[in-house]
Amino acid sequence: MANTHIFTSCTNNYLPLARVLAKSLKKFHPDFHLHLVLCDKIHESFDIKNEDFDDVITLEELEIPDLQRWLFKHSVVELCTAVKGLAFKYIMKHYQWDNVLFFDPDIAIFSPLDELINNFENSNILITPHQLEPEKVASAIVDNEICFLRHGTFNLGFLGVKNSPEGIAFIDWWSSRCLDFCYSDTAYGLYTDQRWIDLVPSFFAGVNILRHPGYNVANWNLSNRDVQGDLETGILVNGEPLCFYHFSSSQTIMPEKYNLHNKITSYLLKWYQNQCEQMGQNELGKLSCAYNFFDNGNVISDEQRLVYRQRKDLQAVFKNPFDTTSSTNNYSQWWSHYEIEEQPKDVDSLQRQLAHYKELVVAMESSKFWKIRTFWFKVKKLLGIPITE
Repeated sequence: MANTHIFTSCTNNYLPLARVLAKSLKKFHPDFHLHLVLCDKIHESFDIKNEDFDDVITLEELEIPDLQRWLFKHSVVELCTAVKGLAFKYIMKHYQWDNVLFFDPDIAIFSPLDELINNFENSNILITPHQLEPEKVASAIVDNEICFLRHGTFNLGFLGVKNSPEGIAFIDWWSSRCLDFCYSDTAYGLYTDQRWIDLVPSFFAGVNILRHPGYNVANWNLSNRDVQGDLETGILVNGEPLCFYHFSSSQTIMPEKYNLHNKITSYLLKWYQNQCEQMGQNELGKLSCAYNFFDNGNVISDEQRLVYRQRKDLQAVFKNPFDTTSSTNNYSQWWSHYEIEEQPKDVDSLQRQLAHYKELVVAMESSKFWKIRTFWFKVKKLLGIPITE
């Protein structure tokens, strides 16, 4: 078997999920080296000797230039995705490896990865698309296919890279994009690390788009995947063994809207919830990332991050924007005197803001509450009852 390294990245509140991934992986591949890339301060309860992870890679070890400035410019989601390319490079530099696989922490492994890894015999890069078949219903086209056009064709919950010149060239390219352009900014053409992968089949050779229905099963592809069986005898997806299931935080949106869950998928969700609780979800799941706060404990707002990210002059003055102790280089203090009217109103900023609001409206109108509210208003109008907000 090839010398395979696997890693995941998360903050402390996702540690229970990452532990489920680790446990499920080691069940089938105890010899695989599993790294935890921790995008947080190490929690006091964490002891690597009691974990299924083989080691922890901290942000400091990734040798990110101007780390404090870089951290401040990223939200937690942006941070946990931006480090992925850098972690690939770190593993390449410090370990002997034939291939490296990344799995999101909210994934669980249900069968051996041998068949998946065999793809490296003729491939340099392994990626999985969100969907394997076109949607057939107009609303699902909007919910899924148009969503993929905004957020990326391929789901970066999984990525595999081979130790080959082309694989290394890919990581060199992608890690640099993750370093400088890993932001959730769909109006600007970015969705963290994921949109960049749309370019990979054009830029690199040996890219294998995996079409196995048992890979990266998730709420956004259940409309075209038939999940049957049970944990004891085995779970099949379109007749093929389930390899790994992506228990995304949005796991109920599409299945509930289109009634996609069956007995086994409902059971899997309950099984996963129980597994996470056994791994400390009730305690750790409530934690906030250390980089959500200034060093005085005040929460950092999205606006404070965005302004700092956009203005090179602020980055030059406030080299550690988390620091609130300095009287001369204190970004938090500067912000308290910053008037909203002074913020630049350039076209790009307004377009990004408009796109953000449109996404909020779409999410709101897709909710059960909104549909019930709309229906109730129609009934009141029909009955002649005055409508009050």
